[in-house]
Amino acid sequence: MPITIRPATPNDAPFLGWACFEAARSQLDRGWFEIVLQRDEAFCIQFATYLTLAKAVSWWHWSLFHVAEVDGVLASAMCGFGDDSVYRESHAAMAEAGDKMGIPKSEQAQFWPRGKFIISPSTSEEGAWTIENVATKPQFRGTGLTYALLQVELGVARSKGFKRAQISFFVGNTAAERNYTKSHFKFAEEKHAPDFEAALGIPGVRRFARNI
Repeated sequence: MPITIRPATPNDAPFLGWACFEAARSQLDRGWFEIVLQRDEAFCIQFATYLTLAKAVSWWHWSLFHVAEVDGVLASAMCGFGDDSVYRESHAAMAEAGDKMGIPKSEQAQFWPRGKFIISPSTSEEGAWTIENVATKPQFRGTGLTYALLQVELGVARSKGFKRAQISFFVGNTAAERNYTKSHFKFAEEKHAPDFEAALGIPGVRRFARNI
């Protein structure tokens, strides 16, 4: 099957919004967006779509992504960055998306209290290229797209002078662990947090890393 991997564009925003939503769900039936927004899947994906297009360049922004197409159909996405300031832009991006979706400021003020559990088990290696928001459409899973995107992403990191790369995933996501191991990532750390487990029903996050 013909596969094309390319940098994302703003026109890919609906797919990238889906990818951000799906990545936040991971292997679970209910993920971070649903907990924070307390809305249905369609609403959450539209909200995430606005995140990708926000003026604030957060870790959801379209400019950080590569996408894989199969026969011209968007099939998989992945983002990467070397500056963790994109995490700090999350609040601004969510405010933009909240306004676009007509969510009152009073409710927007509840986003962080509802969602702050997500940082409790976070773990990171200083100076490493970070890979996030990895998602593949169900019909294309198991076809090597994640591996192909990772090779491109590692090449980008290498070209920017990075020597290490890292990627995190929820404990219990065996498919993710298998994919990253194939790309020579190795276990670096696992961190648990009670509030994270109370919200999602899993204990925490695993982080893998590798030289590049």
